[in-house]
Amino acid sequence: MNKYSAITAIAIIVIVTPFVVAAMNIVGSQQLEYRWHSPGTFSFFTMSNHGEMEFCNTLPFWMTFEKFELSIFYTGTNIGSYEVKPLTLNPSSSGIQEGVFSSENISHAQHTFMNFDFEFDSGDIRLDPNQFIVVIQTHTPILGIIPYSSTTQISAFDFDQMMNAEDLTCD
Repeated sequence: MNKYSAITAIAIIVIVTPFVVAAMNIVGSQQLEYRWHSPGTFSFFTMSNHGEMEFCNTLPFWMTFEKFELSIFYTGTNIGSYEVKPLTLNPSSSGIQEGVFSSENISHAQHTFMNFDFEFDSGDIRLDPNQFIVVIQTHTPILGIIPYSSTTQISAFDFDQMMNAEDLTCD
């Protein structure tokens, strides 16, 4: 191999590597598993007082996200959001990261959360659970500058079940 071929090969590797890392982060953010830091203890009211989430990277390579955000809606109105700071996960491992809940009307959010926590724990139905929705967004920049987000919308009941899950793939 002559020196120009070696230089070309190194240049190609240097140029391609950031794109491969970005692609791995995108795939990783879509395969990410998560739950409340202590299984079986999640409640929306507890989440409104901040707390920690456990994230599981199921893939055999590193994965990083810039922001993980849960937006909670009832009757189409945003009640509040829970945001987790950046995190890098090793291959096939889990990590715990603290999150912060914010809302324009925290007392209204906590009242709504208490009602739904009661309903989801086999209590009387007072509010329509079909209108209680959680939108999950994972933000992962491509090459550190191009914003990319993955968005999932699920019912709050399904989210409650997921956050109380006993097992993650990384366990």
